[in-house]
Amino acid sequence: MKNNKTILSLAVALGVASLSSSVHAAGFQLAEYSATGLGRAYAGEAAMADNASAQWRNPAMLTYLKGTQVSVGAIYVNPNLDVEGTVSYLDYSDFQSKQVGTASDDFALDAVIPNLYVSHQLNEQLFLGFALGTNYGMETKLDDNFAASHFGNEAMIKTIEANLNLAYQLNEAWSFGGGLRFISGEGHFGATAPGHLPSTPTQVSATTVIPAAGTTLKYMEGEDTAWGWQVGTAWQINQHHRIGFAYKSEVKLSLDGYAEGVGFGLMPGQKNDGNMKLPLPATLELASYHQLTDALAVHASFNWTDWSAFEKLEANLVGYDTPQEVKIENWEDNYRFAIGATYQAMPKLALRTGIAYDTSAVSDKNRTITIPETDRTWLSVGASYEFTKKFTLDGGFTYIIAKDASIKEARSTDYKSDVLAESIGGTFVGQTSGNVWLIGVQANYRF
Repeated sequence: MKNNKTILSLAVALGVASLSSSVHAAGFQLAEYSATGLGRAYAGEAAMADNASAQWRNPAMLTYLKGTQVSVGAIYVNPNLDVEGTVSYLDYSDFQSKQVGTASDDFALDAVIPNLYVSHQLNEQLFLGFALGTNYGMETKLDDNFAASHFGNEAMIKTIEANLNLAYQLNEAWSFGGGLRFISGEGHFGATAPGHLPSTPTQVSATTVIPAAGTTLKYMEGEDTAWGWQVGTAWQINQHHRIGFAYKSEVKLSLDGYAEGVGFGLMPGQKNDGNMKLPLPATLELASYHQLTDALAVHASFNWTDWSAFEKLEANLVGYDTPQEVKIENWEDNYRFAIGATYQAMPKLALRTGIAYDTSAVSDKNRTITIPETDRTWLSVGASYEFTKKFTLDGGFTYIIAKDASIKEARSTDYKSDVLAESIGGTFVGQTSGNVWLIGVQANYRF
């Protein structure tokens, strides 16, 4: 049982730690909630009220939406994420130190992110809203021959969120809003023994067996639902200037499911029930909107995400008295700065643009292969066309430049999970690079 626990801890550390992003937002956070905001790099969102989607970032903005409005759309995300480097390892066939170059190209998968929003004015002061979208999600799969697959080779997080929001206009200057959030999440994580290991299991000590190349070290999947909340306010300074503030609570998921693989001491086909806690962090936004002329408006945002709450991952598995350490993460709070502009080129045509800088949620020390977090720069353009007084179509396009960054695993002798991973498959030293293309469309209708 001691030997099984050693391999279990290693396997969980290797595979379940595979949470990663498609580099279009910090960690595994998604910013893409509307095509309207996409065209301005989501600058000023907590102070904007273009259509029913405004409630997603600040429920108080419902008070600026007259009558009943519906917005529906989707954003296509095309991440191009690469990693390359060298694995230095102990060859257990002759117990000599060796190196092998390895790379995995375009291993973050494409995605389509849909959304739906409805707003309804109950009376002159009270407004109701419903929103359906997502704040978190990603999916990655490294190449089958990637030589550092012992640090994780596949991961997926997918969430769906529904909001019920209520807003109240106190007077011409102040509006307040809040909402209840229901989140459904699922995920799977896995790791395999790299190809440079022997083709059969190798016993290297009385208590440690190195699995054969290609062996599934572990696979774990689960799902959960949870509740959260959000609040917001808007201050209409005067006819041309507005400030908005919004806050979303942390949501704690416990992904309940099963584990399988030799890393859990299980025979092929065997499964073991378990769960893992996954925090979806709190966020805050401070935004402003300024109408400079009849045709030109500028807007800006400051965003904070409490990624420092993501300190470690632990698995709770049937048959084990204590939680099993998965991975020490030690993430950092993330900050985002954005500025954008809207220009009313013609009575029916509005043009948008924006630029944003998104800081990484991990330090250089804590960057990992499957979480290749790095700073990002957003460059965005978009437009709206009013076909009728009731129907408007929006489009947005963004190119995200991810800063090249170095990666070293194992990261520290203080991280038990890293040390165990290194002892089986060796050390990886390399770098990550990438970019992301985003394109979105959205239809808005006013009743």
